[in-house]
Amino acid sequence: MHMTDDALAAALLEIERHVTHGGWDQPARLFALVPTAELVAAEPSLAEQLARPDGLPEGALSSIEQDGFHTGADLIDDLDHIMWPDAVAGCALAIERLFVPPHVEATIPEDADEAATFVAEHPERREVRVVVGVTRAGGRYGVARLRSNPEDLLAADDLVPGLGDALARTLTQP
Repeated sequence: MHMTDDALAAALLEIERHVTHGGWDQPARLFALVPTAELVAAEPSLAEQLARPDGLPEGALSSIEQDGFHTGADLIDDLDHIMWPDAVAGCALAIERLFVPPHVEATIPEDADEAATFVAEHPERREVRVVVGVTRAGGRYGVARLRSNPEDLLAADDLVPGLGDALARTLTQP
């Protein structure tokens, strides 16, 4: 990872820790990612909240939760209606989802409502919280935690590609 990707990974780990304090069964939460140095320059009082205000890593990003973000039936469609101002260097979304193991996927009904019920009631279902983020510079990263195995944190550059694509569109829309 280069410096920007390190900054993105650090920001997402901080978001994941923040969201984890609220426990499970939370709605989707959207965050703007802004350069920490610019944020502190605009709001000097925020420097007091930083662990090392004078030793910020180059490119460090701070997250700002977007109050009032609510999702309807189609998360991707909801994201397609968001446009960030140029000052926002990236964005991230924390979301919880149910999934079933790959050997069960072929038996999921095609109808969306039936599929949701099938997965929610399946004895092998698992619950996961993912935090996916993207930057205008093209960085992508994601972290995930299984409810059944909360001490392990999974991470990858493009953990949930479709969600990463939707978040990236929020940064490039005219």
